[in-house]
Formats: sequence, C-alpha cells, structure tokens
Amino acid sequence: MDLARLPATELSALYAAGGTTPLEVLTAVEEVIDEREPELNALWVRDDPAQVLAQARAATDRWRDGEQLGPLDGIPLTLKENVARAGVPMPAGTAGVEPVVPTTDAPVTRRAREAGLVVVGSTTMPDWGMLSSGHSSRHGRTISPLDPAWGTGGSSSGAGVAAAAGYGPLHVGTDIGGSIRLPGTWLGLTTLKPSAGRIPLHAPYLGRVAGPMARSAADCALLLRALAGPDPVDWTSLPAQDLDPDTTRLDVSGLRVAVWSEPGCGVPPEDEVVGVARSVADRFADAGAEVVEIGPWLTQDVLDGIDLFWQARSWADLSRLDADVQARVLPYVADWARRASDATGTDVVDAYHCFGQLQAATVAAWAAAGDPDLLLSPVAPCAAPPAELMMPYPEQGMGHINFTVPWNMTGQPAGTVDAGRMPDGRPVGVQVVGRPFDDMGVLRALAWLEQG
Repeated sequence: MDLARLPATELSALYAAGGTTPLEVLTAVEEVIDEREPELNALWVRDDPAQVLAQARAATDRWRDGEQLGPLDGIPLTLKENVARAGVPMPAGTAGVEPVVPTTDAPVTRRAREAGLVVVGSTTMPDWGMLSSGHSSRHGRTISPLDPAWGTGGSSSGAGVAAAAGYGPLHVGTDIGGSIRLPGTWLGLTTLKPSAGRIPLHAPYLGRVAGPMARSAADCALLLRALAGPDPVDWTSLPAQDLDPDTTRLDVSGLRVAVWSEPGCGVPPEDEVVGVARSVADRFADAGAEVVEIGPWLTQDVLDGIDLFWQARSWADLSRLDADVQARVLPYVADWARRASDATGTDVVDAYHCFGQLQAATVAAWAAAGDPDLLLSPVAPCAAPPAELMMPYPEQGMGHINFTVPWNMTGQPAGTVDAGRMPDGRPVGVQVVGRPFDDMGVLRALAWLEQG
C-alpha cells in the first residue's frame, strides 16, 4: 500500500482494523516530503519531526486501546501559513514584512488538534495571498508535482501542491475569490469553499473562508465535519448543523441543475474548458436531472471595482513600509497595489459597493434560474497557465476569477472536482455550487462525479 496517498477514509478504516497505524502512515508521508519537498517547495514550516512523531505515537496508542478521538485521529494534515498556529511565524507569503508570531491557535488549528489530526507543517502562499500562482518573495516559487511547467494556482498554492504530491490526504486552504478552487482545478483535486461562516476563522473578512483540499469528496466531508461549528472567536460563524459525512446519498434524478458558461465579464473561457463543464452537465441530464442554462449576469465594472478595492487594501499595507522594505515585496504585487495610490476615498467606497452589487446580481440570477439545487460552471477560463506567470492573464488582473468570486460574496458553498483533460494532459475541473448552507449537497455531487 502507498500509505502516503491513501484517502483519510481508508486510513481510518485501516486504523480501526489494525491494518496500519498512524505512526506507519506518518513515516510514509515524511518519506514523500523528504523526497519531493526540495523540488516542490510547498512547505513554509515543516514541523519538528520528533514532535510530529510523538503525536503519531500517541494516536497509535489511542487506536490500539480503543480510545481514538474520532475518525481522523492520527491522520496527517497541513495548514496554510495564514492559519494561525501558536508560535509559528505567519509572513503572509511576503518578504516585505516581519512575520507575525501568533500566541494562540486559530479555531481551525484548535479543532484539528482536538480531532487528533497530526499537523506536519504550514504550506506556502504568494505575497499577501494576492496571486493565483505559486510565486512568493518570501518562499520563491512553489512547483506543480504534475509538471513543473504548469502553474499551481493560488493563493493556496502550497496546500494544493501538498495534496497533489502525497503529503498526506488532508489539507486546509483559504479562499477569498478562488484561492482554494483554482489550485483545485489546475492540480486535479477535489476541494470545497464552504459556506461563509461554516468553518470559523481567527480573522473574519468579507468573502474569506477556510476549507478542505484533498483528493476525494469523502475526505473533504470528514475534514469539514471536524472543523465546522460556531466559535466565539469568529462572530460570523454559523450555528451548529448536522453535517453527515456520508457522501454516497444523492438521487440525481429530479435535481434542477443550472449550467453557467458565459460569465459576462473577465476573460472568456476557452472552448475546451467549457466543453468539460458541458460534458458534466450531460452526465446529470442522462441521470435524470433537469438541466437549465443561466447567465451571463456579471459586468466588467463590478469586477474592476472589486479589483480596485483589493488593490487599495494592499496599498494600505505596502504604503506603510519603508522604501527599502517595499523593494522586497514581489514587484508584480507591489505594482498592482500601487495602482490604487491615487484612488480617492470616494473611489474606494464606490469600489466597496461593487461587492454588494455582485451579491445582488448573483442572487437575482440564481432566482431567475428557478432556485436550482446545483449550478455547474468552469472553475477558471483556462487550464493551468505557464508556471512562470504571476497571474494566468498578467495584463487582466483578476479577470480569471469571474466564475469563482461570486460565491465568496453570496456565501454559497462551491467545490471543484477533476473532470477532464486538455489535449496536453492538463487537468480541468468543474465547479459545483450549492444552495445557501448546503455544503453536503455540494460534496455529494462531487462524490457522484468522482465515480466517472
């Protein structure tokens, strides 16, 4: 058995049956990291092997004695570097700041520990999370394990690479406009941007979520259940909800499924990418679902406003740095942020209002489609871009998040699943969006699509 690449569901069953132990699994994962990490550069911090082994031994003893903390006890996990861990520096991917060193764990970290998950390290991200690639002034470039010529996506670049390379089965990324789902589609993963507030954050922010990145929907469901639930640290966190992790229960017949292939703004999707999404829609139709067309409903001025607001937010950080320190920030990100240096207060307020306009237009389009059970779309306009690019379309800024960012703003759950290939072998995912708060409905649809 390739223990490092087995899903968490299988590992849990093997632990229960005595077929393997957390210590054996961790050893296998550490061997993969030893072999691949010098090339891939997915980890910002690799935890002290002695401490990690001690956690795995403790979990092994608990399973042996029938005192396991739950189904994920002893399963290896990585956390994105912007998920706080007490004592672990958080540089936000940039060399332009002295890393913050948190004194307490984020809710995600705390719940991972409570579930017995064995954290092996913190994964890399680009400067301030503002790139959809693996480039960072702090870390250098994070490399795709599928092909070094292909981009990784971002900003959860290290988490996606760790998932694809076999650094264990479970990984946590964050997403404010597509940062979980873009690595998902370009690295052939299954991912979930959960409902807003489903997994509590230590620093809530409009559109931001933390969510699972894995190689199966069933694994995402197990991790979601372990991390979800209200927390006083996050005033936006949702009330408790029963999240049955069984992803096998889905009756496709009778579902209403919308297909969205024309966003109305940003970069138009490539024909092959649209073809993959439509082939997935055909599968639903063949299984008895009612498939309807939706969109376009977005406008370029709204996407440009969102881009400007994020530029202004980053300019606020950059402008406070001394000139010599600013020079350490990735030039592409610094130049992008400086575009807001002449923005007036009115400009920034108008830009902020674009988030509300996006929310209203998206909710109206969903209602016009007859309140579908699910929506299918491309994840991005293209498959993995060339690895040397900072952004998939460098001259068009955020033009590639046209399919992903609406669901951050409405708060609806949206996941990705590997659904096809380009002629050159690059993976192409499809995005599955659910009704508000129906995270498990999305995961069950992803699991159904994984069956092929």
